[in-house]
Amino acid sequence: MDRINQIFHHPKFQEYVFENGRCEWKREFCRHNLSHFMDVARIAYILNEEENYGFTKDILYGAALLHDIGRHVQYREHRPHAEVSAELAPQILRDCGYSEEESALIISAIATHSDKSLVGERTLNGLLARADQMSRACFSCAVSEKCDWSKERKNRRIEW
Repeated sequence: MDRINQIFHHPKFQEYVFENGRCEWKREFCRHNLSHFMDVARIAYILNEEENYGFTKDILYGAALLHDIGRHVQYREHRPHAEVSAELAPQILRDCGYSEEESALIISAIATHSDKSLVGERTLNGLLARADQMSRACFSCAVSEKCDWSKERKNRRIEW
């Protein structure tokens, strides 16, 4: 888990999380903050264990912590956050000791995590997309009716 703490303490990671918060401080809906990143990581880890995907914890947590770090750029420049996050992640991964192969795996998952058609795939890409989708507690959200997600996309029941 040392690499996970290195990601968390990395100056660029801290900067990106801060910038996400600056852009979302008035946001009523789900936010893209450390709490969300950790929810995605824990769900991915549970699914990984229960369904025998075979990914290591630091691969799962690395992908989850970095998957939305470019959200602030989406707000400011209208670029897809998955694409931006995949561009921002390599330096952090390299600095935190991930190999080229591990980084490529994580970056691919980050780049495609918004593609909900992947949720059934038994790949890191599919697992991250699925965990991200499952992390949203629409079933208990006070502003769910104002959210622009379709009824089909919203999590209306607790998955266990």
